[in-house]
Amino acid sequence: MIQTESDIRHFADTARTIEAEIGRVIVGQQETVRNIVIAIIAGQHVLLEGVPGLGKTMLVRTLSQVLDLHFTRVQFTPDLMPADITGTTIISEDADGHREFQFQPGPIFTSLLLADEINRATPKTQSALLEAMQEKTVTIARSTHRLPLPFFVMATQNPIEMEGTYPLPEAQLDRFFFKLDVGYPSAEELVEILNRTTTLATQQPQQVADGPRILAMSDLARSLPIATPVVEYAARLTMATHPTDSAAPKEVREFVRFGASTRGAQALVMGAKIRAALDGRFNAAFDDVRQTALPALRHRIILNYEAEAEGMGADRILHALLAQVPEAR
Repeated sequence: MIQTESDIRHFADTARTIEAEIGRVIVGQQETVRNIVIAIIAGQHVLLEGVPGLGKTMLVRTLSQVLDLHFTRVQFTPDLMPADITGTTIISEDADGHREFQFQPGPIFTSLLLADEINRATPKTQSALLEAMQEKTVTIARSTHRLPLPFFVMATQNPIEMEGTYPLPEAQLDRFFFKLDVGYPSAEELVEILNRTTTLATQQPQQVADGPRILAMSDLARSLPIATPVVEYAARLTMATHPTDSAAPKEVREFVRFGASTRGAQALVMGAKIRAALDGRFNAAFDDVRQTALPALRHRIILNYEAEAEGMGADRILHALLAQVPEAR
């Protein structure tokens, strides 16, 4: 795909309009919204973590309205079964009495799936999303069914310290393009939230784009060039998350058990490309990679027991890594 200045400008204008329409409903959280838009353009999935009541579910629902995507919400609970998500095969009977097996699609057959409080379900049920998130397919009774495109999983989870939660399997965490921490609003933002939500007047977002438009934006972003030194920097950052790597900072060697996977490096490069395009630039820069590092890598490094004992979180380790890994060799 050949990019022109007009293509990039239209790309950036569309993304900014999406963010503005979401902002009509969601107060604050600008960086969270920006990262969600980046992930959507990349055609990938997002994990939102935060305590209840911060607007995570409302944010995803608003996104579906702005993008005019078919939206399904699944409330994850301890008794939820995999078939409740993917669907199952049933025996149907026609008017002549002939019986046959028929596949009954589950709520995963949608464009935007909200997996609400995903870590309140057991790992067995959480794993029902693995194939869908990676392959965009669902296999039931030896039959493979394709999901509609585009397909996104937006999952919310409560902090794992809260009662009644199950940690997500590492394989599933790795399939999320970004993990975003949703924090508390500031005092000014809280006042605006109260003004918006305690009156009769409500804000309704307008549709800005649709599925085909998002797919086209994704193709354009993937076709953008990126300089070899920037790609090498993303690779070095990823490798430096491994405690056995010679360039790993002291914090990584002491507190990390396993480093980020190849998907982490892919998220760094793809996120940097889209960040550059959102600013109207053709080429991703080192700073685009740095800004992408925390959401792309924080859930992909597995900490050891010493990190838990010392209260060392993934973000602190990544900040140390960004400060110590040079842009060029």
